[in-house]
Order: sequence, then structure tokens, then C-alpha cells
Amino acid sequence: MAFSWFRVAAPLCFAVLSLVVAIVGQNRAMPPPLPAALGVCFLAGTVLIWRDISSKKKGETRTFSSLLSHYVAVKAVGWLGRRQRQKLEADTLNVKEVQEETLLKRLRKNANTCYGKQYDFSSIHDTDGFRTRHPITTYEHYRELIMRIASGQEKVLIAEKPLILAMTSGTSGPSSMLLSTKDTNNEFFLQGVAVCLDAMWKALPATDSLQRTTKFFYTPTFRQSEAGIPIGPNSSTPASSRHMLNLYTTPAPAFEVSSEKDTLYLHLLFALKDPTVGTLESNFASTVFYAFVALQDRWQELVDDIEQGKVSSALVLEPKLRARLEALMKPDPERAAQLRAHFQDGFYGIAKRLWPHLHLVLAVDSGSNQIYGEMLRENYCQGVPFYSPFYAATEGLIGVNLWPQDANRRYLLCPRSMFCEFLPESSLEESSPHTLLMEEVKEGQNYELVITNASGLFRYRIGDIVKVVGFHNQCPVVEFQYRRGQMLNVRGEKVSEALFLGSLKKAVAQWPAAQLVDYCCAESGVMGDSIGGSDPHYQVFLELKGVRNLTEEQRYKLDICLQQDSAVYKSFRIKGSIGPMRVQLVAEGTFRELRKQMMAFSNTSPNTFKMHRVLHRKEYAHFLLGKTIS
Repeated sequence: MAFSWFRVAAPLCFAVLSLVVAIVGQNRAMPPPLPAALGVCFLAGTVLIWRDISSKKKGETRTFSSLLSHYVAVKAVGWLGRRQRQKLEADTLNVKEVQEETLLKRLRKNANTCYGKQYDFSSIHDTDGFRTRHPITTYEHYRELIMRIASGQEKVLIAEKPLILAMTSGTSGPSSMLLSTKDTNNEFFLQGVAVCLDAMWKALPATDSLQRTTKFFYTPTFRQSEAGIPIGPNSSTPASSRHMLNLYTTPAPAFEVSSEKDTLYLHLLFALKDPTVGTLESNFASTVFYAFVALQDRWQELVDDIEQGKVSSALVLEPKLRARLEALMKPDPERAAQLRAHFQDGFYGIAKRLWPHLHLVLAVDSGSNQIYGEMLRENYCQGVPFYSPFYAATEGLIGVNLWPQDANRRYLLCPRSMFCEFLPESSLEESSPHTLLMEEVKEGQNYELVITNASGLFRYRIGDIVKVVGFHNQCPVVEFQYRRGQMLNVRGEKVSEALFLGSLKKAVAQWPAAQLVDYCCAESGVMGDSIGGSDPHYQVFLELKGVRNLTEEQRYKLDICLQQDSAVYKSFRIKGSIGPMRVQLVAEGTFRELRKQMMAFSNTSPNTFKMHRVLHRKEYAHFLLGKTIS
């Protein structure tokens, strides 16, 4: 219902005044003028707060306590965000000193660990000393050390006990187990979340509201190490966000559902019930995209539930949990009729019709998620702004996007989150490459990031290639380019994910009525004997909308486009060292099935999953071959 600010503020003021009187009655020593002054301040503050609440866009059925807690949370994070942004701006004016300070803080904290003693951290006093003393590392350097921590040994790599053993998403190889600490989480919230929310509210003022957010996230499955340390994804989960669930449309009982499919249905059900949703949020744009795909498949069932005030019997729920969820449902034939009419009008731009006050899609849509962001903007979420807030990984926060309205996803490196070094792209294969520091990199150049973080990784090759696209004061601003393990490379041509996707989009634009849904590639060596003998080549699997077949000439367009974009690939094709790529169309829904297989194999949570663009496992490639329709 709509609130009158006076109708609510008046009893609230009376309650506050009664509280003041009670306090005064118990403290007779208080000087006489002070109680009245306190009462006036409380009353004035209460009225101002409620007037501010009343001026903001909010849900029509929110209770006062719900609105007040939402308001307080927004104001607290807003204050924190402004403060952290000021600190960040100051740090970008003094990058060299801040980076050295961050490094030495890490070394001092871990100097008395087995690892710290091995490399004599206590005797290192500057950046040069660290780079001389400590080698550049990869995951193999840490594997045994992390297993010792998992078994219960203390002070091996870090001084504190890790909160969890975090599993990586495994996009460029097998999943790795890393450490996640309290410092890692604090840095992510203070230097990442708070700063990005401040940037978002300044750039998109409409998002500074009391509307609820629909956040697509899921309760992951954790297992225990030998020492009882949780093993699982290091990402935002319903449990870690339990104090913030009031800000979301999905009620808390829904997160007790173990099935991702059923939880997604509940996300959609409670989002559709609320016509005032302000933001759609997830870690990655892929999760939002597949939510809309599910909505397109199941909208009739969802509308029936809203009309009748129930939860579909198709969901596998414990009876008590079903009862708790259905207690939150009431028959709403009016809303159901609105929704039915919107769905019957088609799914182009559906988000804005379902939620007229939708201001934002908040999700990372760079890197491997670029394709999903583009499909959402062109189809389901046409006309809705997108903000890709972070550049982060299991290793921790790397950068923040201070430019929400910029179409190019660029990230300011956070100088207090990690100590960063940079390997020039030309030296990636050298046995002892020389690294550059933040103040030494050049605009327009590509580098692999080498990080020292708060959770036991020192001079660690993260595998990400970034391009320095500018500077904010002294601090580099980067665009993600590709993962080293996600390159096509049958003859040394090294075709990156970004390069291949650019060529693929050009080719798709030349196929009438075709719309790209998803794709991945495999080098012919991965396929084995299943494709017969031939020169090394790329096997490309595409899921398209609008077409079910392509002519050989159309398929060859992709090869031509890649030759135009990569002189090295073209030279190998001309010499015959690389054969023509083979383009296969797969059935609708194939990539949804592949996604489930990949998550099951790697124990990856839906919250952190990223599609593998270059397949290294023969099983995945053979699965796609079995789904080929032309």
C-alpha cells in the first residue's frame, strides 16, 4: 500500500518522544534543558528520515520496518562508499608508494610462517628486494602447501586460518584450490562493493531508491577438508548475504532449496510478483541470460502460480518448506493478467514491460560473459542500462569500474588490494621474464598480471592478459583481453578468445536471420579419431537462433573473417599448415546441458561458473558432436 509520510511519522515520533521521556525519568541528574533538546532532535531527525524515505521509489507492499532497514543499509553503504572512494582517489596519486606499502604489509604479516621464513620475508624492505628474492610462481608452486593447510597444518603460507578453501572456476584448466581469508573478503567489500555502489549511484541516480533487487544467486554445496575447513566457491552466497536478504525479492526460505533449477523458478516467481523491481543482479551476465531463457520456457506455469497464489507442484520441495513459501503467496489475478498480456506480446524488451521501473542490470559482462551481455541488451533487456562493476577472481579483487555508463568495460586497478606486476605479452614464454610495475606500464600494451595477494599467493601468474587503456592519475586502467589457457593454438598462431569472438560476430552478421546464442571451440587434436585424419584445424560449435542450417559458403565466412583479423592465422592457412575450420550447428538448449556437465565435473557453483570457450576435455567435445544438427 502507499504510505502517507505523516500517517507513519506521527506515531513514530510519538514513540521516540516516549522513549526520551523514559530515559529522562531514569536519569534525574540530567540538566533540565537537555531532555527537551534531545526530544526535538529525535523528532526532527525522524521526520526528515521519513520524508526522505517517502520521496524515494519503493515497492507498494513494503512494511515500514522493511523500508527502514533498507534505508539504513543504503545510507550506511553510501557513506562508506564515499569514504572509500576518497581513499582510492588519494592512492591513485601516489601509486608507487601505496603499492610498496601494500606489499610490505603482506610480507610482515606472514614473515613467521614456514613460507615466510623460507624466503626470509623479515629481511625484505622494498619492492626490488622482494622481486630479487622471490621467483615468479604458478599454481604448482603452491599445490602441496595448500594440501598441508587443508590437512590442518597452521602457519604454512599465511599467519591466519583460512575461512574457506576456494575452488576456481576451471575455465583454463582443472579447478585449483586457493585460500580465502578475512582480509580478502574485507578488501572486496570495502575497496570493491562500496566503491562501485558509490560510482553507480552517482552515474545512475535512479538506482538510489528503495526498490527491491532480484539477485540470481544460489546456495552452493560445500564439502569439508580433513581439518574441517569448508571447500567451495569464493563468491557471494545467500548465507554470506543473510543480513541483506531483505533487499531482494526472493524470500529466505527459497535459498534452502538445493536444486538450481527449482531455486531459479522461485527467483522468477517472486520477481514477477513485484512490478516495482529496480535492479536485476548476478555475478555474471550468463546467469541473468539463462534466467530469461528459463522464463521464456516456463512463463505460463509462473503466471498460473501468481494467479492462484501457489508454488508449482513440479518443484521438488519438502512439505514444510513448501508451506512456508506458499504462505508468502496470495492469489493475484490482476498481476497475472498483466503478465500474461506482456508475455503474449513477445520477449523482445520484455524486462522493461514486466518491470517498468527497472533501472539496471548489475553483472559482469566482460571477458567470456561479453556475448551474454550483448544478447541481453539486444533482446530481453533492450533499453535497460548495464553496469559491470568489478574485475575480480578467486584470488581476490583486482579492479573496479568507475565509469558505469561507458560501453567499454574498463577497470581501475586497486592499488591496496593486490601488489601487481606485469609481464609484457611478448615475453610470456620466456623462462625468466622481467616484470614491470604499475608506474612502468605503457598505454596500449598487453600484459599478463602477476599478483601478490592477501591470502598466500606471491608473484603469482594469474593467467589473465589485460590491455592498459589509460591511467586514472598514476594508476593503470585496464581492459580484460583473454585467459592464457583459453587460446586456440595448433601451430603457434595463438588466437585469443577476444580475437575469435570478434571474427565470429562479423561472420554471424553475414548469415541472414542468424542470432548467436552460444559457442565454443576445440582444437582438432582434442577431438582425436572422431573427426578423421586431416590437417590441424579448429572445430567450432555454434548454437544459433533463426537458422537451422548453413551453406558451406556461409560456414567458410568464419574462416575468412578470422584470416582478415589475424595475419598469423592467415599465413598458416595460405601455407596449408592449418586446415579450414569446421563449423557445426548444435541443437537448441545444448549449451545449457553442457553448462550442467561442466559444473558437475568441476564442482563449480552456478554463482562462479564461466563457459569454457576453448575445450580441453575430449568428453565435452564429443558431447557437442553428439548434439550436432548440421
